Amino acid sequence: MKILIAGDFVPQDRIATQIETNDFGCFEQVKPYVQSVDYAIVNFESPVVTRDAKPIDKTGPNLMCTEHAMKCMAQVGFKCVTLANNHFRDQGQVGVEDTLTACQNYGMDYVGGGKNLVEAQQILYKTLNGQRLAIINICENEWSIAGKNHGGSAPLNPVKNYYTIQEVRGNADFVLVIVHGGIEGYQYPTPRMQETYRFFVDAGADAVVNHHQHCFSGFEEYHGKPIFYGLGNFCFDRKGQRDSNWNEGYLVKLELEANNLNYEIIPYTQCGETPSVELLDEKEKPVFYKKVSMINEIVENEVLLQNEFKIKVDSIYEYRLLALEPISNNCIKKLQKKHLFPRFMRREQLKSMLMRICCESNRETLINVLKKYFSL
Repeated sequence: MKILIAGDFVPQDRIATQIETNDFGCFEQVKPYVQSVDYAIVNFESPVVTRDAKPIDKTGPNLMCTEHAMKCMAQVGFKCVTLANNHFRDQGQVGVEDTLTACQNYGMDYVGGGKNLVEAQQILYKTLNGQRLAIINICENEWSIAGKNHGGSAPLNPVKNYYTIQEVRGNADFVLVIVHGGIEGYQYPTPRMQETYRFFVDAGADAVVNHHQHCFSGFEEYHGKPIFYGLGNFCFDRKGQRDSNWNEGYLVKLELEANNLNYEIIPYTQCGETPSVELLDEKEKPVFYKKVSMINEIVENEVLLQNEFKIKVDSIYEYRLLALEPISNNCIKKLQKKHLFPRFMRREQLKSMLMRICCESNRETLINVLKKYFSL
């Protein structure tokens, strides 16, 4: 059984223009790899909209695309889309339902998303070459999560996810967990991510694959099972991001044979100078592998990984503090950064907020208060 997993697909800018004219040539180089396996999976991160839709009230951009994007992925050779991501619900219930309809129209399996929470949490089972594959797809809790009465994505919940993995472990030959999460632009897993994904392996997962950060990360073997901490963008064209690690990524190929799991990464660049996904040549591959190897050394060392996370926290410290200020604008932020204007958040307030976030019961209460405010 051969499986291929790709990261985030968001048809925008030049790629969107090509796709709308049924020009799918931007994927010609990766197409043979996609079609050479038994089952290829891609993260479809932009909801399809074919009817009038109203964007949900959220932070960050509200993405959308047309059915041409789903048609493109099907013609390239992908057989399944993962829908547990932070944009699946961007266009509300219309976007959710139109995306699911597009999957049906183009013969595409889907997992991690549904018209309600029960549907979103369904496991996808596939029998390939006489072996049964179980796919669990979940994402970190942002605005896209499904509810009892509305569609969206399946949430990351380590306790419930543990029982799901345990349940499917006895019903499948191979259990694949695909997660969407992490810090955007950060090339390492957070300590929490590593602990959680290793926990999934302890629960019975044969492989864990993560995407979301818009840059590639490293991987490790834990108890003989591979964990990939970030694939990078599969195809996401964006102005201002055409000469950075935004443009680098890799496909993961898993091969299960006689209870032995082998894997390889297939590196590429995407949407740089040209709007396409291009495989690295024999001269470029060693440079990329060296980058990944350096990340892996840190991933496998708890002290180094904690240190990298500390560096990241230090780099965003002022920005995140400013985001907590009750009164703020660009002028005030600049003055506060230079310590020329007082902060509105006092020490006692920050202490109180820390306890509301750190204490599980307080955090649970706060989350539900805010959900009530936003009618979620």
